[in-house]
Amino acid sequence: MDENDPVDAIALAWRRERPGTPVDGIGVVTRIWHLAKLFGDDRRRVLAAEHADTATLDLLSVLRRSGPPYRLTTRQLQDHTMLTAGAISQRVARAEAEGLVTRSPLDDGSRAVVVALTPAGHDLVERLVDQVLGREADLLSGLTPEQQADLTDLLRILHQDLMSRLGNRKITQVGSADA
Repeated sequence: MDENDPVDAIALAWRRERPGTPVDGIGVVTRIWHLAKLFGDDRRRVLAAEHADTATLDLLSVLRRSGPPYRLTTRQLQDHTMLTAGAISQRVARAEAEGLVTRSPLDDGSRAVVVALTPAGHDLVERLVDQVLGREADLLSGLTPEQQADLTDLLRILHQDLMSRLGNRKITQVGSADA
């Protein structure tokens, strides 16, 4: 470990103060927390420049990725976003008020509601996706393509392992109590 590295310094301090305490995970977990914060803050700045937020991007992106006619039921949105029905309802209501989506009953006689992108919502998500994904590619440019692929593979393994061991939980904002 490098004592000049701030994350390693945490592990070294715990090792010094509490010999025998398992500190091996600090190098991975603390860096993941720091990276999540850095990526999240940067994404919020990019979106704020377009007067959007992560919740709006998430909703519009799910609809856009669904393919033409860019419409899903609220239940499908809930499944794709891993959010609660209440959270979906709030996001849809806000996006509808902004003219980004429309909401209408499903024409099968059920109580299901269909949410569809409006032209304004489609234009916004196109712009946001280009900006956000372009920015994230730029942020990762410090790694070679091979390193990015290796990191992707390692994170996939860790993610799948944790999902199986901890359960398929709803994904929330980093550090939120909504787990």
